[in-house]
Amino acid sequence: MNASALPVRALRAAWCWLVLAVAGASGCAGGTPPADLFVVQRTGTIPGARLSLLVREDGSLRCNGTDPGRRLADDQILEARTLARELDEAARDRVALAAGPRSILTYRVRTQEGVVRFSDTSPGQRQAFFELAQLVRRAAQDACGLPR
Repeated sequence: MNASALPVRALRAAWCWLVLAVAGASGCAGGTPPADLFVVQRTGTIPGARLSLLVREDGSLRCNGTDPGRRLADDQILEARTLARELDEAARDRVALAAGPRSILTYRVRTQEGVVRFSDTSPGQRQAFFELAQLVRRAAQDACGLPR
């Protein structure tokens, strides 16, 4: 092999690896569906309380098993990602809070790390639980077209 051909071959090989890496990162090899951040099962004692909400990394949603064709707003996507990290921590801690007096809504949240349970009146709720309840309500109304 010629010594001057070695750098050309090395450059060609590096170029091929770069092209493959970019192609793989862009998902052109069939595309990978976005990761699930969390799934919320909301139940309650009021009409319209029942909801199953899947929130994905890219902001896409599934509301009660159907795709509404809408996504979370950009600020809500960032909020959902932050909440997912906080909920993962709660799931690792196996947080399951009993309902407080006159509970109306109950939440069961499945994350990558496990399950968290709480209600709207659970004593000892983490701030993330209040924020999740607000995000779920906004998503249910704005993206899913539900009354609550």
